Amino acid sequence: MTIDWKSLLLGALGMLALLILIALLVILTGGYNVAATNRHNPITAWALDTTFRNSVQGHGGDIAAPELTPAMVAAGAGGYKAMCAHCHGGVGEGRAEWAEGMRPKPPALARAADEWSDTEVFWLVKHGAKMTGMPAFGGTHDDETLWNIAAFVKALPDMPASQYAAYPSGH
Repeated sequence: MTIDWKSLLLGALGMLALLILIALLVILTGGYNVAATNRHNPITAWALDTTFRNSVQGHGGDIAAPELTPAMVAAGAGGYKAMCAHCHGGVGEGRAEWAEGMRPKPPALARAADEWSDTEVFWLVKHGAKMTGMPAFGGTHDDETLWNIAAFVKALPDMPASQYAAYPSGH
């Protein structure tokens, strides 16, 4: 049995062209509902979440992290409370009511910070994440400030609510 490579290649190119046409049809007609009130279908949600996690792990893994100290945690509290808590909440505090309507929903960092390394948290704070509502703070804040916020985020899962509340808000 011989394989007709020319027919196989033409079939593959035809299939690729059809997929491109379908994608263009969806894009140009607005056929995919982008409303935040409508959840992604499971395949899209998986693809976006997997891409997000792999990208952050890949980019954040190449950063040299300083040792995160209690002084950095204290220095990062005001920045976190001013720039992050309204979406991610705090220890014993939920996110702002308006942030409940975000898709994807921002993780509650008092529980989710353990899922990310120090460098991954720093990378996310510095570079943000497309199509998530997570802004990039690297253009407006220096690395020292961002490392302080990352230190505070990494401390959240083990922080008592009374300690969180004692840190001043804003910066």
